[in-house]
Amino acid sequence: MMALALLPLGWAGWLGLHYANWWPLALILLMSLLTLAAYAWDKRQAIRGGWRVPEARLHLLELCGGWPGALVARQWLRHKTQKGSYRLVFWFIVLLHLSLWGLWVSRPLWLA
Repeated sequence: MMALALLPLGWAGWLGLHYANWWPLALILLMSLLTLAAYAWDKRQAIRGGWRVPEARLHLLELCGGWPGALVARQWLRHKTQKGSYRLVFWFIVLLHLSLWGLWVSRPLWLA
């Protein structure tokens, strides 16, 4: 499952090498780090009983490209893995991103 988080990094790296288009890789890395930090903060606050990060904000970070970081955080921290409604939205975001990445990366193939 963790290998799934590497797909967009590989595709973004490919875009950078072949088209000198490095912004997708930078965006994925930045958003993934921010999302991982948000998950870690939320987990810490859940243990301490403090202020939590709203689920909508976590989903927004995932939607903005941070889902690979969220996937790593979910496995590493064992956080946000039980609630069914949260998982459903999370996996929808992952599927949406993978579909869009697949269309973008394969675009040169079907335009030729």
